[in-house]
Amino acid sequence: MKKWIGSLMLLLAAIIWGFAFVAQSEGMNYVGPLTFNAVRYIIGAVVLIPFIFIEKNKRAAMRKENPECKGYTKKIIFAGIGCGIILTVASLLQQYGILYTDSVGKAGFITALYIVLVPVANMLFGRRTKAIIWVSVAIAAIGLYLLCIKEGFKINAADILLIACAVAFTGHIVFIDRFVEDGFGVTVSCIQFAFAGIVCLPFSVIFEHWTFTSVLNAWLPILYTGVLSCGVAYTFQILGQIHVEPTRASLILCLESVFATVGGWLILSQNLSLREGIGCLVVFTAIILAQFSEKKEKENAPK
Repeated sequence: MKKWIGSLMLLLAAIIWGFAFVAQSEGMNYVGPLTFNAVRYIIGAVVLIPFIFIEKNKRAAMRKENPECKGYTKKIIFAGIGCGIILTVASLLQQYGILYTDSVGKAGFITALYIVLVPVANMLFGRRTKAIIWVSVAIAAIGLYLLCIKEGFKINAADILLIACAVAFTGHIVFIDRFVEDGFGVTVSCIQFAFAGIVCLPFSVIFEHWTFTSVLNAWLPILYTGVLSCGVAYTFQILGQIHVEPTRASLILCLESVFATVGGWLILSQNLSLREGIGCLVVFTAIILAQFSEKKEKENAPK
């Protein structure tokens, strides 16, 4: 049951992030990438502060019933700062990539390459990946190509930034899997946002010379990405990944490309072509195949 709840959290995160592509693009009509990230991450951290106390009280109650249950440790701080460092790098690479790319569809495809990179990264840490998961990854990559790539694939400076972004998000997923413990997801999420916001803020003042008026003009995209994309979706990612194996988690999260296309259709009046529709179906097929393989493993497990 926990794995299915975790998968649902990851799916909701993918939906929110998909529509966030529209918000990120619109927000940079008013402010630069550093300013956008600084403000939205600080908002995301503030939104989560009340939930930290809820999590802390819940943890204290668990320790009364089970003395072996751990409280807050240095490892939790380390996990939050580690996630924050990786998130800062990954999100800035993505923001600059979106700002300079000649095709948002290409940006979505390149960013989603982490679905291929995560199982490769797991192999480096000695974790085996079943053949059916590799098949799911291949199918998802084909679906993302059909969904996102509309023109000839050419590598330019923006593409290099987005490829680096995909590598960084791969590290984020693997890091969460290895270092974030069950019961501390909200705290780790809040720490990572606070770290990312504090790091980006002084650089935004130095290099972008933003004004409060420009930030206020971007209030809707910033609030969406700060409250929902940061406060809710990244927390769902951390909580969901605690119960879902990272390769499967990356497959679910890559659905953000599907929902980015849906967001462009609904909000920006961008029509969904037959090719894009087929791409959506192919990606969903890959996700279902990966989840079915998990069910089959349970059925074959010794009782």
